Amino acid sequence: MEKRDKILIIDDSSVQADMLKSILEKDYDITTANTAASGLHQARIGKFSLVLLDVIMPGMDGFDLLKKLQEEVVTQQIPVILITSLADAEYEERGLVLGAVDYITKPYHAPIVRARVNTHIKLYRYRAQVERQSMIDPMTGVPNRRSYDITCHDKWQEAARMQQPISLCMFDIDRFKTYNDTFGHPAGDQVICAVATTATGFLRRSTDFFARYGGEEFVAIILGSDAKTAFNQMKKIRREVEKLHIAHAPEAAQWVTVSIGGVTVVPRLEDSYDTYLKIADGMLYDAKRMGRNKVIWSTDKLEQLNED
Repeated sequence: MEKRDKILIIDDSSVQADMLKSILEKDYDITTANTAASGLHQARIGKFSLVLLDVIMPGMDGFDLLKKLQEEVVTQQIPVILITSLADAEYEERGLVLGAVDYITKPYHAPIVRARVNTHIKLYRYRAQVERQSMIDPMTGVPNRRSYDITCHDKWQEAARMQQPISLCMFDIDRFKTYNDTFGHPAGDQVICAVATTATGFLRRSTDFFARYGGEEFVAIILGSDAKTAFNQMKKIRREVEKLHIAHAPEAAQWVTVSIGGVTVVPRLEDSYDTYLKIADGMLYDAKRMGRNKVIWSTDKLEQLNED
């Protein structure tokens, strides 16, 4: 069954809200809120495709609430249609300047309400699809650098808030330039895809994140595992890449392999993500310096775990 889009109706009049709900509930999942405060709370947690917002409400009016929705990261992408009985161009202009996508006026004409809502739901779906595609590396199918840049600090803050260990891992395909120079870029692209597929096979939890960092480099973020567990997981990935038995250039190595560096820490809110990413990158450098095809790890006590 196809998942239905969710619409939030914010109106201090339960009669008006129920009237809108009756017009739209055949095609959408409807949630109603009768105060600006409860509407803001629902918008933050509800993953809505559209908000219908009454302009005239006691306390915080629709314009002030629209400003708040536009300012918050979790709600600023939700399109908002303002509802008003005010036949005044100045109000309409003010709402549109603040970021509303459209106006619906009272009394409601059901066909017009449905038509405008359907239009903005379709536009929202299209934008969401484009956004999803912009977050995926087209060659490997894993999240790209842009997705990583958005996700990494959220994961870090979640770990700090929950006081859970988080592991930052850097991958690099060993002597990849030599491989490309020997076999050509199409073959190199196949190697990158093979490494990505192998790694994602071991990073399937909802708390795991794996992305292409750039070129032949990848990055993984693991939430909730201690240092030894994350270290052993990366060793499995390294071994599985080697077991693919992709022939390397004779002067480089027998098989294509990866080097991996990582760090595990229980972060504090004042700790810097970038500081620990540099530590993971340093562990990767050590893995390459010590002969490649290795996993080198730093624990939260700054002890180093080396693969034999």
